[in-house]
Amino acid sequence: MISFLKIYCTIIFRIIFFLTATAASLVAQENSDCLGCHGDRSATGTRKGKTISVFVDEKKFSDAIHGTLTCISCHADLESKEFPHEDDLKPVNCGTCHSSEQELHTKSLHGQAIARGDALAPDCIDCHSNHDILPAKNPRSPISPLKIPFLCGKCHLEGSPVQKQRTIHQDHILENFSESIHGQGLLKKGLIVAPNCATCHTSHSILRHTDPYSSIARKNIAKTCTQCHAEIEMVHRKVIKGELWEKEANVLPACIDCHQPHKVRKVFYDQGMADKDCMRCHDKSEIKSSKDSRSLYVNYNEVKLSRHLNVSCSQCHSEVNASHIRPCETITKKVDCASCHAEIGTQYLKSTHGQLMAKNDANAPICKECHGTHGVLGKSDPKSSTFATNVPVLCARCHREGRKAATRYTGDEHQIIEHYNESIHGKGLMKSGLTVTAMCTNCHTAHSVLPHADTASSINPKNIPATCGKCHHGMQEQFEQSIHSKLVGKTDKSLPVCADCHSAHTIRRADETGFKLDIMQKCGRCHEDIAKTYFDTYHGKVSQLGYTKTAKCYDCHGSHDILAISDPKSRLSHDNVVGTCQKCHAGASRRFAGYLTHATHHDPKKYPFLFWTFWGMTSLLIGTFILGGIHTLLWLPRALKMQREIKKAHLKKEEPQEKQEKDKDGNSNN
Repeated sequence: MISFLKIYCTIIFRIIFFLTATAASLVAQENSDCLGCHGDRSATGTRKGKTISVFVDEKKFSDAIHGTLTCISCHADLESKEFPHEDDLKPVNCGTCHSSEQELHTKSLHGQAIARGDALAPDCIDCHSNHDILPAKNPRSPISPLKIPFLCGKCHLEGSPVQKQRTIHQDHILENFSESIHGQGLLKKGLIVAPNCATCHTSHSILRHTDPYSSIARKNIAKTCTQCHAEIEMVHRKVIKGELWEKEANVLPACIDCHQPHKVRKVFYDQGMADKDCMRCHDKSEIKSSKDSRSLYVNYNEVKLSRHLNVSCSQCHSEVNASHIRPCETITKKVDCASCHAEIGTQYLKSTHGQLMAKNDANAPICKECHGTHGVLGKSDPKSSTFATNVPVLCARCHREGRKAATRYTGDEHQIIEHYNESIHGKGLMKSGLTVTAMCTNCHTAHSVLPHADTASSINPKNIPATCGKCHHGMQEQFEQSIHSKLVGKTDKSLPVCADCHSAHTIRRADETGFKLDIMQKCGRCHEDIAKTYFDTYHGKVSQLGYTKTAKCYDCHGSHDILAISDPKSRLSHDNVVGTCQKCHAGASRRFAGYLTHATHHDPKKYPFLFWTFWGMTSLLIGTFILGGIHTLLWLPRALKMQREIKKAHLKKEEPQEKQEKDKDGNSNN
């Protein structure tokens, strides 16, 4: 009986073990079980009635911050469930682990929007992603400091659905931030310590500014700003407009009273106090420098109309000391414009102008020579010296023939300003007032002026197509695909660029007679042998007579889109050559297009038939004339002798007749 029970228990145990093992194989407990399906890139499922991808990249997941967790750690409703599981799973509850963040988010504007069923409301995965979550310190994370403005901008960019439905509307939030001192530090200079959206609004407790618990509420904004600006009281002056800035001890006023929330750099108050300290002396016309007796008078109205409207004197003249009776007596250096315009300052120092300035060359132009001092105006202001129509006059101060820049110039090109004024660009700008026409700074740049031999120069041969392409983009695209482009023409020889055909400062219209007649000579500088053969043809001979309607190089080969004849897209390819000829010769056929345009009897290798035919016919002609000449010379004495004999015979014949006439005359007299 006992043995029977043992056998019975053994059988039951084995059955239970088998069923347990079988059930375990159907339960998704390990990540590998889940990835068996979700590791397939084509895997899809449904969510809220929509088909979505359910692919999970195993490598990205393992590298993510949750890489050590199992799938069911987050998808808790799948624990002990058989798979394949149902499509509509419960949303992952991040608050299971991140309870404090979840609590803040629920109370925030985002959480409130989710609670009322707003389809645009963001949840955790909208900001942090889902399976490839990375920490904020990782540059690839969407919540890294440099990427947060773009993350928030997905919803809060001007014109977005979220921005349109805002009841309290503030225009161009992201655009204004990007131009602010915070945005420039973060986005342009990569300073990750610069404030981003989350620094002021927080990450999870985002509330309206009217909410007393909001980080941007009026009573809290100073505390928010002092997270970074810890010594605001030391930095700011204590009196503004004659009033105490800090009305209560250790209670800072709301920063937004002076600084706009997202523009930051702009201010609402008059810079007056610091500027008034300066203007006590500098508004007097008689004030002069003790060093060189130059006038130190400043027209403050001119400053207020300039680009530096919201810049105080001390921001440029940074060495002033307000504790002195004359704050400016501590100044030892000239104004450094690069302290604000750092990028432009770097460009200038590398330029020819900057290099001369570094050598203390008296002729080196500095910022104020082009932009002025206190009355700096933007280049879009017609009164500005950097306005388009004023730039040639500005540059001519130094570069006109005989001026300081022209006298030190060692190149071959002279009368630069005069030539420019007569060019198609100069006439368009100076005579027609077309401000979009190219002027000095369009080609040479404003602050990176370098000689053409410098590879970094905008007028270096390798950079000229891109420089001209800023205006003539279509031509640049054609040129870059042509045989003359370095991208296509693989040769050790120097390839032509825009300036080789159009020149630099004497650019003429391409439809002018002079340009059309001169273009063959310009092509001939590189294609010398081919040019000679062209001038041997009908087209070339007629062109030399000044007739512009005859086919020139560019009529057949193209101008900016010149391609090898072997290229199917070439105008002279087998498929296109008839069409090219038909532009002038309407009835041209395939046989007509077979005419050898550059065929010459001077090349025995390329055209042996023409070579030997020409010289054979020439030899025959010359031989005929030589033999004829020799025959004529040999026959000449004989011909002269025959002529004399004929003359003598003629005289003898005439003598008897004369005698008979005389005899008749004598008989009649008798």
